[in-house]
Amino acid sequence: MNIIVVVGARPNFIKVGPLMPALASAGIDARIAHTGQHYDATMSDVFFRDLEIPEPAWFLGVGSGTHAVQTGTAMMKLEELLAAERPDALLVVGDVNSTLAGALAASKIGVPVVHLEAGLRSRDMSMPEEVNRLVTDQLTSMLLTPVREADENLIAEGVDASRIHFVGNIMAESVLRNLARIETRDVCGTLGLAPRGYVLATIHRPENTDHPERLHEIASALLDSPLPVLFPVHPRTRPLLASAGIDGAEGSNVRLSDPVGYLDMLALQRDAAAIVTDSGGIQEEACMVGTPCVTVRRNTERAITVEVGANRLAAADARVIGDALTQALAGGREWERPERWDADVSSRVSEALLSGVLPLAGCAE
Repeated sequence: MNIIVVVGARPNFIKVGPLMPALASAGIDARIAHTGQHYDATMSDVFFRDLEIPEPAWFLGVGSGTHAVQTGTAMMKLEELLAAERPDALLVVGDVNSTLAGALAASKIGVPVVHLEAGLRSRDMSMPEEVNRLVTDQLTSMLLTPVREADENLIAEGVDASRIHFVGNIMAESVLRNLARIETRDVCGTLGLAPRGYVLATIHRPENTDHPERLHEIASALLDSPLPVLFPVHPRTRPLLASAGIDGAEGSNVRLSDPVGYLDMLALQRDAAAIVTDSGGIQEEACMVGTPCVTVRRNTERAITVEVGANRLAAADARVIGDALTQALAGGREWERPERWDADVSSRVSEALLSGVLPLAGCAE
């Protein structure tokens, strides 16, 4: 079996880390096409190195731009690649623009699409990722789901149950397979912070960063945190934070740092007293490393993390975030791991692929 795996952004890289060796062990010829949606060293190269991911067979150089520009450019380049290679299937991951571009390009020329992490829903159409999820799943021949609820979502949307495979959360497998590698990694210590003595923050979604009033509320909550806050921040976000009152000046309760690689970030999450984020992936990683999380969003497609008690939703309001952080710091660090969030997800993906990818209606030869 010959497949092309599309990646484009940080969450994709983490998810294909454990997947590529599992596919190879199953005898599946899988090669990576990197769209270049995240293309600099801090957002791409370091993850390939940390996760020991094979070098991409193709780098498409899509780069930055609006959602339409990124998606359209990636779609055109992927269509050209697929027409030349004619793989048995195209595997797309998650909900980024590269995911949608791959599904559109492949379905247009009759290459079956496999979607890893299918069926997640926030039911918030203001989120570009929700649009990507919905459209991708309607174009997908094999849907690989991370939670049982995702199966239910897809069936309610009219997807044939025979196309759905509940494989579990590949992000969770990546965490489990890398915990031993960070066992002695003392990232917080090198930054002068004590384990369980700081809050880790990551805020990057436009719904927060591009609305000054919301970002000001988030900044106020972080500045009032009862523990020091470490905030690895992307260069794009740094001036926005400064306008909201966080400039990383000496003596501030919030310390800004450059973005960190996957293994360093995993160690920082493990050692934090709590995490404040708007990242979908970090909600899952926090759940796996046993660190309570506060998610600054109106909703989440990772509802299972809230259900098991690992996560709390908080609107972009200083008081609400502060209350949620107080609860997170006072609560426990043990909860039941969600079903099939284990180290066998990539094996189940391989088994599903080898069982055969059913073409969509009208696409059979």
